[in-house]
Amino acid sequence: MSGARIADSVAHTGAKQIVTGEVQGPLRRLIPRAVRRRAAGPVGRYRGARIRHRLAALASSGRPILAGPWLGEVGFEILYWAPFLRWFASEFHVPPERLAVLSRGGTWSWYAPIAGRYYEVFDYVQPDVVRQWREAHVGEAGEQKQTRLTQRERQLLDRVRASLPAATAVLHPSVMYDLMNPFWWRHLDEDWIHRHTRYQRLERPPRMTGLNLPERYVAAKFYFNDCFPATEENRAFVRAELARLADRGPVVSLSAGVAIDDHGACAVTTYGVVDMAGTAPPSQNLHVQSAIVAHADAFVGTYGGFAYLAPFYGVRSTSYYGDADGFSRSHLQMAASAFTAIGARDLLQVFGV
Repeated sequence: MSGARIADSVAHTGAKQIVTGEVQGPLRRLIPRAVRRRAAGPVGRYRGARIRHRLAALASSGRPILAGPWLGEVGFEILYWAPFLRWFASEFHVPPERLAVLSRGGTWSWYAPIAGRYYEVFDYVQPDVVRQWREAHVGEAGEQKQTRLTQRERQLLDRVRASLPAATAVLHPSVMYDLMNPFWWRHLDEDWIHRHTRYQRLERPPRMTGLNLPERYVAAKFYFNDCFPATEENRAFVRAELARLADRGPVVSLSAGVAIDDHGACAVTTYGVVDMAGTAPPSQNLHVQSAIVAHADAFVGTYGGFAYLAPFYGVRSTSYYGDADGFSRSHLQMAASAFTAIGARDLLQVFGV
């Protein structure tokens, strides 16, 4: 197929079916930008109708469906992918016994009750290998978002589907990216996302036993990223904030290897903080962190995708950034809109340092 055409988004290999997003070729670059901008909204809605048609066909096929693999950012999984799958299951009447999810870190509780089964990526591929895949994908695509099905993902899917019914179809995350791009590109507003998601409060996982957690505590997760760079000012802020929180009551840290001192990583226990980093295997890491956040009095940390988790459990989230240009405002806008929809808008607070 010519690179100037849109690739077929439903790939068949024998009895296999993989539903992916559409791949854009050079044709888009031949259209003047001004024309593209004027047509962006209608085109987004047209493409959305095509995607809905494909999803409806997948749902009506009667096949078991494996959604994934999800290998991307935590924030996108919480704010977009899981709510998108809830919408898909509800909109097209897909019962839980037909829908399974393939993700990493033990995030099965994020998909309850719409997914009847959960498959753990790290049961099939070592975390270091997944990290290498992500780095290779960033080098090839310039981003870590799963906007296309890679050969590495296809191999992973083949391994998982070897133990599933032969007719099992795959719903790849690229479909979600394709559908939601008009909002991220600011061609359509957040109502477009609400039309293709179902936001709800998450059911709290049981309190973790064997971790010796305080009865009441604040969960903290500070780390450095594009919007909270590892400057001395930000390190000083983290030191002061941890000391302030610990002075008020027990603090449980979820961060690993945070260099809050110029001389390297400084143990958070120095500030009287309970350090839970590294206490769970990779296949359970996000599950354990979810349970800790869900039972906390509050969450405090770096602004990023993980800061969205607490409000879905009804827990107040306070997060900080140091560089206002280091993050996309569209995701914060969508998070605020999502939490307003579920009556949790006041639980998300984001501040500049």
